[in-house]
Formats: sequence, structure tokens, C-alpha cells
Amino acid sequence: MEFKIKNLVTRYKKLLILFIFIILTSSSWLIFSDYHQKNTNKNISENYVQAGIFLSNKNNEKSKNIYKKIILSKNKFYSPLALNKILENNLEAKSDEVLKLFDIIDHIKLPEEQKNLIKIKKALFLIKIAKPEAGNKLLKEIISTNSIWSNTASEILSNKL
Repeated sequence: MEFKIKNLVTRYKKLLILFIFIILTSSSWLIFSDYHQKNTNKNISENYVQAGIFLSNKNNEKSKNIYKKIILSKNKFYSPLALNKILENNLEAKSDEVLKLFDIIDHIKLPEEQKNLIKIKKALFLIKIAKPEAGNKLLKEIISTNSIWSNTASEILSNKL
């Protein structure tokens, strides 16, 4: 038995070394990737808090710039929150810029219900900036689904008319 194992190890030595190398490299990459992701999330959360401090100190321009940076990071958690802060506090005066920020958020992989909530916010923004056709289209898209936001979209559409 011992002879067979030695014979197999000798015979497939290169393959065994390659296999061990692949396992070690994969493990190292996964650990590094996890560390990098946690570090990135930590930095984004610190930036989000910093932007909130600037906002409370009435330094809207710095706050807006940090929130935009967060949106550009395409973080699943903080990017939608940053967009909400920009909208709630009217930090961006240019409607084209706000629509670009919505587009960035649209390309983040988010749960469907969260995407529908963002669509409602975008529809409300479009209606606010005198683009009711585009806003109505988004609301109708939500209504046509079985989303938890369908009733809200219906109410907005009926109240607007």
C-alpha cells in the first residue's frame, strides 16, 4: 500500500504541485478580495458620515461632491442613500446631473423592490421638473408588475391627474 502511494506521488508530482499551487493562489485571492471589499465599504461609510457632517454644517457643496463620489462608487448600500440625501436636500440644482445620478443607480445590481422604489423617486423627480410623460411611464411600469410599490405608484398617478 505504501509503495503504491509513493509511486502515485512520484508519478503525478507535477500535477500535485500544480493542484496545491492553484488551491493556495485561489485561497489567497479570496482572502485579499474579501479584505479589499471590507476596506472599500469602510471608506465609503466614512465618506457618507463625513458628507452628513458637511451637510449639517451647511457646507452643501462639499457634501454634494462626496455624495456624488459615493454614487459613482456604485456601492449597493450607500449609493442609493447618497442619492436620497442629494434629492432630499436639493443639493444639485441641475436636473440633468440628477438624472445622470439616477442612471448610475439604475445600473447597480439591487433587489427588484429597491429598484422600483428608486423608479418612484425618479418618476416624482421627473414630474417635478416638468417631464410628466417620462414620470408617468415609470409609474406605469411599476403598476404593471406585482411590486409592493404598485399601489403607491397608482396613488401618485391618480393624484397627479
